[in-house]
Amino acid sequence: MTDSSGLIFVSHAGHDGQWAEWVAWHLREAGYEIELDLWHWRTGEDFVKKMNEALERASAVVALFSPQYFAPGRYTEEEWTAALAGRDRFVPLVVEPLEVGQLPAILRPRIRRELHDLEEATALEALLEAVRGREIPTTSPAFPGKAGKGSRGGKRTGSSAHQGLQPRFPSDLHDPAVWDVRQRGRNPHFTGRDEIIEKVRGGLLGERRSAVRVLHGPGGVGKTQLALEYAHRFAGQYDLVWWIDAEQVEQVPTRYAELAARVEVAKPDAGAEVNAQYALEYLRTSDRWLIVLDNAEDPRQLRTWLPEGPGHVLITARDPAWNKIAPGLALGVFSREESIAYLGRQLPTLDDQTTDALADALGDLPLALAHAAGALSEGTPPDHYLQLLRTNTAELLSDGEIYDYPVSVAATVTIAADRLDVDRPEAAALLRLAAFLGPEPIPTKWLVEARGSLTSVPGDPNDIRWPRNALQPLAQYGLAIVGPDAFQVHRLTQAVMRHRTADQAGGPVRDVAGLLAAVDPGDPELPETWPGWASLTQHLTATLDAMIDRAELRPTLLRASIYLVRYAQPEAALSLAEIMYEEWRTSLGEEDPDTLRAAHMVVVALNDMDRYEESLPLIEDLLGKRRRVLGEEHPDTLSSTHDLGIVMGGLGRGAEACTILRDVAARRECILGEEHIDALRSVANYGYALLEIGRIDEAHQVLTDVLARHQRALNEDHPTAIAASSYMGGVLYELGRHGEALQLHAEVLARRQQLLGDRHEDTLTSATNVGRSLINIGEYAKAEQRLRSTRTRVRESLGTEHRLHNSVTLSLAEALARQGKMHDAQRLRASLSRKKPSKRRPR
Repeated sequence: MTDSSGLIFVSHAGHDGQWAEWVAWHLREAGYEIELDLWHWRTGEDFVKKMNEALERASAVVALFSPQYFAPGRYTEEEWTAALAGRDRFVPLVVEPLEVGQLPAILRPRIRRELHDLEEATALEALLEAVRGREIPTTSPAFPGKAGKGSRGGKRTGSSAHQGLQPRFPSDLHDPAVWDVRQRGRNPHFTGRDEIIEKVRGGLLGERRSAVRVLHGPGGVGKTQLALEYAHRFAGQYDLVWWIDAEQVEQVPTRYAELAARVEVAKPDAGAEVNAQYALEYLRTSDRWLIVLDNAEDPRQLRTWLPEGPGHVLITARDPAWNKIAPGLALGVFSREESIAYLGRQLPTLDDQTTDALADALGDLPLALAHAAGALSEGTPPDHYLQLLRTNTAELLSDGEIYDYPVSVAATVTIAADRLDVDRPEAAALLRLAAFLGPEPIPTKWLVEARGSLTSVPGDPNDIRWPRNALQPLAQYGLAIVGPDAFQVHRLTQAVMRHRTADQAGGPVRDVAGLLAAVDPGDPELPETWPGWASLTQHLTATLDAMIDRAELRPTLLRASIYLVRYAQPEAALSLAEIMYEEWRTSLGEEDPDTLRAAHMVVVALNDMDRYEESLPLIEDLLGKRRRVLGEEHPDTLSSTHDLGIVMGGLGRGAEACTILRDVAARRECILGEEHIDALRSVANYGYALLEIGRIDEAHQVLTDVLARHQRALNEDHPTAIAASSYMGGVLYELGRHGEALQLHAEVLARRQQLLGDRHEDTLTSATNVGRSLINIGEYAKAEQRLRSTRTRVRESLGTEHRLHNSVTLSLAEALARQGKMHDAQRLRASLSRKKPSKRRPR
């Protein structure tokens, strides 16, 4: 590559940011157009999109190889694969020795240049030779050498703000002349966060003067550790690094005064405040410095202590109000991959399942993960630790010391909560309420709608500042993440608060029950209500033991179990229904209507899981009780009669199912009306039962009638109407009308995709039906394509043990066999268990 006309994309892992800057700088000085994420990509932009665009534009890619570059799951694996595609100008440079076998096979034939362990001049020569061949530049940037005390040296060229100072060659020779991070060593267990560190670095480089970035987030997410890692990782780019513990505002001038003494600008007879101003003046006229203000609380008080000048300021804070003063980056909990990597590095003997369970139970909170790693490394068995997390969360998290953290996990919550109790009682009350909700986002509109009934929250219920006056302090103290539509409290913060307020839980529990009971997402049978039910159900079940006996919540809990069934989560529905049934049977009695409704949901969930043998004795018992307590014609009794018909069909007793469903359909039509949705459901299921026992013409007549009624009732997109259309597709197949069957199944699939999404069980059933219909009309290749994609989604969404996996696999095998691919077809059939796949039964 001898010309400099094309764009060069510098590809690197976040850990190697200093190398990336040094390489990019010198290539730019050599006349090349450069794209580097740290310089050119703004915070908030789509990283994957920007990378793909850069690869499209680039005529060459310079890739900086290191162990981190090839770490499992990193984006750079995709990056170098794309970079090789159709591109000869791919320049690999090794900046850190690679481990044996780490280099992917596709890259092993490529000639690489080693830059690590070289002096800067030699490394620069190797870089330019690798990019453009043997041609050597006529001039060379001056090597800065080891910086002296208070050095202000640094070549400044170019018009681009983010390239004001030449990046230094990564080398121990460039350790800062002034270095004080308050005796904090580099954390040997620091994990992940490369993307955030890159954003911090890019943001600081993107400012010409007074570059400030704020890392804000709740306590325990690792703000201080990230700032410390940044300081160590980029130490060689600074002449001065100074750490200020800013939690106590009055101590900030003292630290600046100490800095003034260190750089020899302090006046012996002047006080701390005066010498602090000398330090700020020194920074204003110097460059290559980094000031870290750690745990900065009040932005209004600390604003005057932000230095100006061509250096960098990094602030860590809980309060997001810092965003009003300087650009901020929100730091949250670890990703699950980061949690697993962190635990795996410290506890390599843990299996993946245990590591994932620990990360989930701890909500991926870095501070809590550090606590767990310490406890387990000192001999606590993982299973015992997980059990203690479930039963004694607050006590467990109050015990043990954590590396470079002043207090325990629990203390971070209790200290902040104590301050809230004194300073902002309405916020403290809201935090106690949130402790009995789920760790998922809590819609703020719930607080507005329920304010008048929240008796445990002090203050004027009509205060126009609500809920902002309670939420803002929670964000300020790092106890919640607050957005315009929702706020969120970490699960461990909730556990500590529940323990802390156990003696006064009556008020918050009563208020939470009232708040949740007032939320009405709508009919859980309808897919458009499911997002609302998803949010509500998470909070209903989070502290179920405290809420289960609240009378006002019983209707909402029952409707939530319906949502879970319709949303294809029958296992979760069964668990909730069984808890309701057992609790209410004890507290309300065996034959209370709500107890019987809970028993009904147990049956519905079992039926949805094809567990008809278990369901039969339960539905027979429930039907007897409802007939006795409510009477033969009560809607609840009719529901149980309908369910008995479904169970009979599932057990293969088709004739009995037909009789029961025909009878209940007629009675529902008479009592509820012919166009009532429950009557239409019974008629549709009667039509399906007729299909199952071979009475095809009658089934066609019944289903034609019920579809016409749905059309008259203007509810053709109701799931019951769509199910009836699906049954009709089966009837058309039996009548030999395969083209019409395919068209109808395709229509049903399209409607279900729109309403339910691609991965709902009903959608996947319809996709299988379309594949079967394509086989029936001889379109075997199209059937294979459809069934392959459907089988993949079934495996990913429902698992290989689900009945639909067997069904779609057998259909795919048939499509292959019809094309003469007998070996592939036999292999698929052999992969299945011997259990005969069951059909999807109606509801």
